[in-house]
Amino acid sequence: MITTINYIDDLILRCRKGEQRAQLEIYNKYYRAMYNTALRIVNNSAEAEDIMLEAFIKAFAKIKSFKGKSTFGAWLKRIVVNLSINSFNKRSKYQEVSYQDEFKNDVFDDEGIDHNEDQINSKVLKVLNAMKCLKNNYRIILHLHLIEGYDYEEICEIMKLSAANCRTTISRAKESLRAKLLENEK
Repeated sequence: MITTINYIDDLILRCRKGEQRAQLEIYNKYYRAMYNTALRIVNNSAEAEDIMLEAFIKAFAKIKSFKGKSTFGAWLKRIVVNLSINSFNKRSKYQEVSYQDEFKNDVFDDEGIDHNEDQINSKVLKVLNAMKCLKNNYRIILHLHLIEGYDYEEICEIMKLSAANCRTTISRAKESLRAKLLENEK
């Protein structure tokens, strides 16, 4: 009986040998999750797709550096998150924000969310919708912490923040989210 871990390890070994079929199998296994991760950070479907593809290209090019200290999915997600944040920071650095853009609530579309009513709790949808209304840095840091599950140390490294600044930003982001949720209940 082949376990999922053995199957992934086998695919990784085959990828290290340059087998395109193994690369395709890994892509098919992880592309949705990686796309959703990028989408949550960059808020743009086309850009998320580009980032996801770039992450796979980078991962396959550097697959020999994968040491197996974490799961392959976690290693790949780290690449996606780093590329997404770099892209977001570059774009927001040069992007002009109009007065009307400040008050838009449709920060990102829900393409990455599976809206199967049987599986998704309405409270989760309320939280995700409230997160859309947060400032970008709050939305990103909460996404990394609450949804992606990164700890403070990892977030510090990803976002290039000091430990104190990271904790403060997460605390303020959570408070802002609470306020949005209370505001939406009225």
